This record gives sequence, structure tokens and C-alpha cells, in this order.
Amino acid sequence: MQAGTKHGLQSSDVSPSVSETSAGIELGRSRRGWRGRTREWRLVEGLLRAAQSGRGGVLLVEGRSGIGKSRLLAEAIDAAAARGFTIARGAADESAQLAPLKPLISAFGESARTLLASRELLFSDSRLWLVDELQDRLEAWAARGPCLVAFDDLQWADPTTLFALRSLVPELASYPLVWILVRTAGAAESGADRLYEVLERDGATLIELGPLGDDAVAEIVTDEFGAAPDPELLALAAGAAGNPFLLVEWLKGLRDEAAVEITDGHLDLVSRQLPRRVQEIARSRLGRLSPPTRHLLQVAAVLGHSFSADDLADVLGEQPSRLLSALEEAQAAGAVVPCEDRLAFRHDLLWRAVAETITVSVRQALHRQVGEILLKRGGSAIPAVTHLLCSAQPEDTAALAGLDRAAHELLPTSAQSAADVAIRALELTALTAPERFDRTGTALYSLATAGRLAEATKLARTALGRTWPPEQVAHLYYELAYLLMLAGRPGEAVAEAERALAQAGLPAELRGLAEQVSFQGMFAARAFRRGRDRAQAVVTAEERHTPPAIVGAHILLAGVDWTAGRAADAIGHLRTAIRVAGDGPIQARHAHPRLILVNALSSMRRLEEAEAALESAAEEITALGHTAYAAVPAIFRAKQRIAEGRLDDAATEAQAGLAIADQLGMHAFDLVGIAVLAIVAARRGDIDTAVKYAEQYRSLRQEGHWSDWAMALVAEAQGGPEKAIELYNAPYTDPAERTWLLMFEPAAAAWLTRTALAVGSRSDAETIVAAAGHLADGNPEFPTLAASEAHARGILHRDPAALAHAVATHVGSWERASAAEDLGALRAHEHGGSDQDAISSLDQALEGYQRTGALRDAARVRARLRDLGVRRRHWTQAERPLSGWESLTETEGTVAALVAQGLTNPQVARQMFISPQTVKFHLRQVFRKLGIASRVELARLTAERTPDA
Repeated sequence: MQAGTKHGLQSSDVSPSVSETSAGIELGRSRRGWRGRTREWRLVEGLLRAAQSGRGGVLLVEGRSGIGKSRLLAEAIDAAAARGFTIARGAADESAQLAPLKPLISAFGESARTLLASRELLFSDSRLWLVDELQDRLEAWAARGPCLVAFDDLQWADPTTLFALRSLVPELASYPLVWILVRTAGAAESGADRLYEVLERDGATLIELGPLGDDAVAEIVTDEFGAAPDPELLALAAGAAGNPFLLVEWLKGLRDEAAVEITDGHLDLVSRQLPRRVQEIARSRLGRLSPPTRHLLQVAAVLGHSFSADDLADVLGEQPSRLLSALEEAQAAGAVVPCEDRLAFRHDLLWRAVAETITVSVRQALHRQVGEILLKRGGSAIPAVTHLLCSAQPEDTAALAGLDRAAHELLPTSAQSAADVAIRALELTALTAPERFDRTGTALYSLATAGRLAEATKLARTALGRTWPPEQVAHLYYELAYLLMLAGRPGEAVAEAERALAQAGLPAELRGLAEQVSFQGMFAARAFRRGRDRAQAVVTAEERHTPPAIVGAHILLAGVDWTAGRAADAIGHLRTAIRVAGDGPIQARHAHPRLILVNALSSMRRLEEAEAALESAAEEITALGHTAYAAVPAIFRAKQRIAEGRLDDAATEAQAGLAIADQLGMHAFDLVGIAVLAIVAARRGDIDTAVKYAEQYRSLRQEGHWSDWAMALVAEAQGGPEKAIELYNAPYTDPAERTWLLMFEPAAAAWLTRTALAVGSRSDAETIVAAAGHLADGNPEFPTLAASEAHARGILHRDPAALAHAVATHVGSWERASAAEDLGALRAHEHGGSDQDAISSLDQALEGYQRTGALRDAARVRARLRDLGVRRRHWTQAERPLSGWESLTETEGTVAALVAQGLTNPQVARQMFISPQTVKFHLRQVFRKLGIASRVELARLTAERTPDA
């Protein structure tokens, strides 16, 4: 990979020699060209040394313009290169801050360009795919040895670059990879602020470069003139406020104007002028240049911090060859410097100062001219978009057309930028303009893709307040309904979809889309009766309906059958919906019936089938670029891990899913993720954390029926069975609610029965057992329902045979442990506490709970055993040490072995049939237990442990 370049270093800077850099000692002191930054440099050196031993690290640098950030970055790059690091360096640019992945492209070169070139072939929103592909490339690169990835001027970075960094930096933390990220403080608020917050919270080191001290200022003056300054000169130098760039520029001005003289090796001030501001310096510099060169630099400043000679020639209406003398004069004066195949102003402060010599109206006219020139060239409209945003006027046809093109080009890789451009185009469009409807649609779609659902919903409602033709009104109602579904508000979504369907003369395609959203909303809101007949009519006459409507109808009918306790029929509808969606348009596939199938199969404990369906669903979401559902696979995987009794993995997947949802602004499935975390915390015995999740759950004010049961578990753990029933008694009183819960969470039957008996309500317990029996009888092909019925019946009737059957037939390890506990407690009660079978059952329960990580349940079983006169030590103390190789679980040991072989996290995930997030979690546990922090150390320890392997 080729390193990018960052322009703008001070002309008086003195680069260190290779020997100075590689030694690492010389840079630890203040020296010519690099004064007053000893502490900061030691942090850099520490990261580089750590990377050489296999450990990565992240350094965040911020400070005012001219304070030395880019110099620190340049020194770090030189030092890393001398140590043999592979280096990639990129920089953001204000004039290209909407260009997707611009800094990454400049850092990684052709690799990133190739990714962007292929996006058109695959996706509507390819951000997640791009990040995955970049991670694969960077991971393979970092596996070969220590690397430095450096980015400058991140305050101007485009949203996709920030999105990528937020994902890549923590994902690659186990490699010998040093990240140095630099931004200018005091700039307008940007996404870089959030990136810094997240990375610093994850352990990154933040350097805030402040003003130079008096000693460093004196050394710089001495460096510049070769003589020690007198006190009066130093007092005036303080006017630069410790800013190295301003100080050096002022010193250059003193030299140019002969304002100092050296007498007997001492520097004396001749002129008493104060340090100029940068604007004055720029005007002074410009004043010394020829008029053509001054004009050239002013036009160049409008093009941006960096610019191409071709662009400059086009704006000036000249051949590039005719600009050579002016460009040479500008370079000789230190105004611009070469930067790869472009030119750049030597420093941001100089660039801004030159730009400010142009009046606002003239600058705006130049932006308009540049935008028009770039558009007329053909090709991408993205290079022109910054200039168009600066200059476009209301009803400016050409500019608005350019903004339209740019929004559509940006959408696959930068939905945030696409939304900003689309909204600006809409603002400049007359209310009566024929293009307004299409621009409204583009803005709505872009906002939705970017996760800005509140803005999109507001825009849709505002648009509906105006007069449109009926078809356009229906389309806006559909868009609003879809937005509300994404926001997790299915009841409102159904209402808006029905308004769309009520419009006269609806085209078949739009009617199908509105029907799909209506059916989906009814399914999510469990309003099955409302849409059952209409859905049945659709599937009976499929030839008269579009694929989206057919998919939605089968989804709703699956819900009807599920609520009626017909699991096989429900699953059949879902499989049909998957088939129809796969053959239909992209909107039909956006319903994602496969995810609903995952939930159904997981509930019926068809865990292998559910896992396979989940992997297919995740691949489909990425292939479709449907980021609205990007977090769902991890969240549903978390729910499945609960069913499998893998609490640690469940928590990891839930946290990963919620993090993705937060990053993308898509929170429709947050309830499930929070519920999983609440269950895990409760079963671990961390009741305070479980209660916090419950409070977070209630604050969302969304419906989530399985999740409501999870909250009842937390309530029981906190306040006992009475509190649980007070919070959630619907399964005892509402037949539909009871069937829905027992189908989606068969293990709830035993809990509901036990809870009802605990509060003295045998009739409620009998109701639950009867319902569980009815479901088991009606679904013989799903034995998990029979196991759950036997468990509940054994609790109600104190039937050891039924409980023993449940122990033998439960699929989930936690459910088996729960049944074993109930059986052991019953045997102990019946035999007065001396029955060996009771102890054996309780031991089985204890072992099962401990294997799943359910520490609260394990503690309860140990208490039961103590009542029987049997003491069992904590499993972690009795069976496994806290650190070292023997402390690793079976899963951790497998992950460690595969990583030590050189496999990446995605490769390990594919081999173990788990998610990369779960691999990362287990790898962190391995590092903690072994006292290491990198793959290199893990490989070394593994080799030492198995020298003959």
C-alpha cells in the first residue's frame, strides 16, 4: 500500500535524519525543528515500541491550527518508517468532505478505490460491506507486521470515513497496528467529536497539543536566527501565544523586513512592530507577488486547501502551461507546495487567510463557476457538490440538477451526505416546481437510510400538508408508513398505510407496497384479526397481487397461525414468503420474512435450522444494503444464545447489535437486545444491572411481547413472584397473549406455573398447564412444547415422572437445569431431605447452571444442597483457575488455537459457526486470562506451550 501525503508543513521545519529517528533517544529531547513536545513524543514512542512487540494502540491528537499537530504526525511517520513499519497516511480536505472515504482512499490507495468502483454492481447502501471489505484488507496487511495508519484533519472527514474508523479501530485492536488520528480543535462540531469520545472511552490516548512554553519559544527564535534573543524580542514573541506556525511566520517577517540584527552573538530588535495576524501576513506575502500570481492564488483558495492544476486552468480559462511561471513564483514564495499529483497551500491558516482576501460575493460567484465547470466535464457530480452547496440559488436549474445527481451518487456509500445534499436541493426548490415531489422522495429515502428517522418523519408529515395529486399523496403516506415501521411504531405505520390504500386510482405496484407495510405492521402490533381476511384473499388469488403484497400477507397469516398454536402452518407461511420475496423486487425482500422464521425456529428449539436461516438472513441484509436491519442478526442471535444456554455469548451479541443500531440510528429491535441483557444480568445475579436494563426498556415506550416476559423475570428477581405478576399477568388472563408467549418462549410455561403457585393462585397455574398441554398435543413435530408441558405439569402436580421427562427432553441446557432443580427439590421434600436421588438431581442442576453462567440460579441450588447437608464449592474455584491456560473455557481454547494459527476474526467465526463479535469477546477473555494483549503474544505463548506442534 502506498502512503498518502499531508501537505502544509512549516517551511522552516527540519526533518530528523534516519539515525536520529530510529534511535528513538534523540527524539526524546527538544531539538531544532521540534521544540517543546518531549512529553507528547514519549507517548508516540511508547506506542511504536509496543507495536514492535505485537501490541496495537490508538493516539488521538487535537489542537488549534498551527499548533504542531501535522508536525507530530510527520515525526511519527518518519520514526515508524525507520523502524520498518508499513505505513498508510491519509488526510481529509474541507473541499472534499462529502467525498466518501476520501482519507481512506488516500491512505490505502488502489485497494479502497477498487472497492468504491464495485459498489454500483451490488448495493443500495454499501457502507457495511465497504467496512467489512476494508477490514479484511487491513487485517491481512496488519498480520504481516507492525503498521501505522495516520489520518490528518479529521474534522473534515466525511461520514463514511468516520463510520469506518469507529468500526475498524476497535475491531483490529489485537493486531500490532498503531492509529494516529489528528483533528483541529475549535472547528465546527463534526462527527469526529463523537469518534474521539467513543475511542477515548475504549482506551485510546488523547493528546491535546497546547501552546509552547517560554523556553521552547526562545529555542525556536534561536533556531531561526542562530543567536539568543534579548528579553524585549521574547516579550514581543509572546504575542504569537505559543503557536509555532504564527511564531515562525512572524520571525520570517522580521527577517524579511530586517527588523532584527545580531550583535556579538546576541539577537536585538530593531523594529518595535507587534507580530502580525496571519491575515496580515498573507496580505503582505500576496503584496510581494506579481498580480497574475496573486489572482491565481485567490482562485486556487476557492478550489480548496489542495487543488489540481487542471481545475485551476479551467477556472482561469487558461492552458495549464501558461500557469507555470505563476505557480513557480507561488512555490518560491512558500505559499503552495507539491502534494502528490496536486498542489496545496502550505498551511491551513495561510489558505484561509488568502480566501478571506476575496469578498463574499466574489467567492460565491467563483464557487458557482467551479461547480459548473466540474459538472460540464461529465462523470461524477460529487467533486462539484461542495461548490454547488456554497453557491446554488433558489430555482437554479443547473445547480439543482447537479445536487440531484450528487445525492444519488452519494447514497450507496454515504447516506448522511446524500441526505444533506438532498435536503439542500429541496430547500432550493419552489413549492410548485414539478421536481419537488421527486426531490422529496430522495430526501426521505436518504434520511431513512442514514437512520435520521425523526427528520424523515417530520419531512413526510410536512409534505402531506401540501396539495398533491392522489397518487403522490398515496406515495407519501406509504413512505411515512415505512418510516414508522423502521422506527418501531407499527400501529401508526398501519394507519398511514391504510390511508395510502384509501387513495383512488392507486397503481398496482404502489398498492402492493402499501399492503406489505400494512400487513407487516399488523403482524408487529399483533392485530391479526384486522387483516386476516384480506391477507387470506391475497394468498388465494396471488396472480392478482404483487410480490410485496403476497409476502406481507403470508407474514400476517403466519402470525394468525402462531397465535392459534399452529407452529407448522406458521412456518409454512414464512417459507412461502421467503420464496416469493426471493423472486420479487427489492422492496419485497426488505420485509425479511427469513428473520421471522429464525425467531419461530429458535422458539421451537430447531436451533441448527435457526442458525442456518440467520446466517442467510445476515448475508441477505448485507447484499441488499438494507442497513435498517443491520443490527437485527446480532440481536436475534443473542436471543438464540439465550435459548442455547450461552449467556456470555448472548450478552456479547446483544451488545454488538445495540452498538450497530446506535451507530446507524435504527432502533426498532432494541427492545429485544435490552431484554436479552436484562435476562443475562438477572441469571448471573447482577440484579442492579438487570433493573437498569428494565428501566431503559420502559423508557423506550415500545411494544415487545417476548421482551415483556423478560422484564417480568427481572421483576421476580428483584421483588419476588408478587411483583412479577403485578407487572405482567396478561398470560394468565388473555388466551391470545398466553398462546403467543408459550409459543415464542415455551420455557415460560414452567416459570408461569411456579410463579402462580408461589402467590397461591392454583387456578392460574392450572390454566397455564392446560394451555401448554393443548399446544404440545397440537404440535407433535415440535417436542420442545411437550418438554415444556411436562415441566409445568410436574411442578403443578408434584409429579417426579413428568419432571424427569422434562429433564431428559428439554433442548436448552438452562431449561434442563431448571427441570432438574425442580425435580431435586421435589424429591428432597418427599423424602425428608435424605434422598440421594434429590442430591443427584440438584448436582445436575448446579452443573447445568454453572455451565451456562447462571450464577444466581447456581447459588440457589447450592443453598438447597446445603439444606441437605451437602456443600459444593463454586465451580470456578473447584474446576477452573482464574488465569492461565487451564482457566480457558472450551470455546476460548478453540478461539485461541485458531487465532494463534493466524486466522482472522471472520475466519474463526466461519469455522466455529459464531459471529465475529463473539470471537472478539472470547479473544478479549483469552487475553485477560493469559495476561497478554495481542495476537503476536498469543502465537508466541502457544508455540512455547506446544513446541513440537
